[in-house]
This record gives sequence, C-alpha cells and structure tokens, in this order.
Amino acid sequence: MVDSGNRESEAFLQQAASGDRFAAQRLLDLHRDRLRAMIALRLDRRLSARVDPSDVLQETFAEAHQKLPEYLLSQPIPFYPWLRRIAWEKIVDLHRQHVSAQARSVTREERFETMLSDQSALDLAQRLVAKGPSPTRRLLQDEQKQIIQAALERLDARDREVLILRYLEQLSIEETAASLEISPAAIKSRQRRALEKFSALISENSGGGSA
Repeated sequence: MVDSGNRESEAFLQQAASGDRFAAQRLLDLHRDRLRAMIALRLDRRLSARVDPSDVLQETFAEAHQKLPEYLLSQPIPFYPWLRRIAWEKIVDLHRQHVSAQARSVTREERFETMLSDQSALDLAQRLVAKGPSPTRRLLQDEQKQIIQAALERLDARDREVLILRYLEQLSIEETAASLEISPAAIKSRQRRALEKFSALISENSGGGSA
C-alpha cells in the first residue's frame, strides 16, 4: 500500500507549516498522480462521459490551497486523506448535479454509496480474485465476470468500501481509517470479514457451496 506519511511528504508538510509556500505547492504536487488516479477510478460511466478527472483535480487543488493554512494549524488527520476528502466532496457534488438530486452525506461511512467506473469495478474484482483461494482464482482464469461482480454487489456497502480503499486506491490501514472516520482496528476487522464473505459468495455462486 502507498504510504502518504513517507519522509518526503513529512518534510514538505513541516516546511509548509513553517510558512514555506513553495513547500506547500511541492506537497500538493507530490500527491498529484495518486489523487488523479483516485478521481478517475471513482467517476462512474455516467460522470466520466461529462467530467474530465483533470478538471476535478484542479478544482481540488484550488480548494486545498485555500484550506491548507487552517489544516496546518492542527493537522487533524494525515495529509493525503485530508486532500482526498476534498476531491471526494467534489465527486459527490458532481454526482448530485449530473446523476441524482438526492442529498447524501459525503463523509460518514455508514451512509456511503459506492461510485466506481466499470473498469475500476473489474479491476477490484480481479485483484480480490487473484489473492483468493483456488475456486476464486479459477473464476478469474475462466473470466466468469458476472459471478465475481455479483459477489461484490452482495457485500455490505461499508465493507465493500474498505476493499475499494485498500485494494484499488491502495490506502494504508491508517489512511483508510482516517478516510472513513473509524478506528484502524475496525478497518482490519471489516477487511477480514469482507474478504471472507467475498470468497464464500464466489464459492456459493459457482456451485462450490452446494451440498
């Protein structure tokens, strides 16, 4: 998993907190590629046809520049989850504008609604299948994508989101906990439960669970 608390990021963060404007810009640039990838994988097909990830990235950076001084005063969560949260709010706002008029919370994980591109959903399925036991690996080899995606859809939305953050966005346990506003221990528990449930659903849907 990618660790946003690496030495370079921490050094820029300390310099930015001391008033170095160039360090603040370098700090944002350090996470540019990672954040753009997150935005791209979160734009489902209804949004990706209308929205360019680069535009969302630029809007995120513009807002981050404005809010960075306040963040640096207390640094309530690690930097990348803070930056990612701004991008996520942009994506949810776009989803409301273009897809749904229903208001939703953008930070509380218990009200989370998964939004992924079709390719992102397939990538997640492939990564989970590739690390699973032999029945799930055979599904990947046989390209039984419908069974895999059906199993993902049957997971609890909160547990599925943990898998998305960990295996697609490649957040660390600590970053995932900060993003979902729950404890690292809860993240570990949900990840384990989700992987076990996913494997059981694959076995069931492929006939492995029949008597």
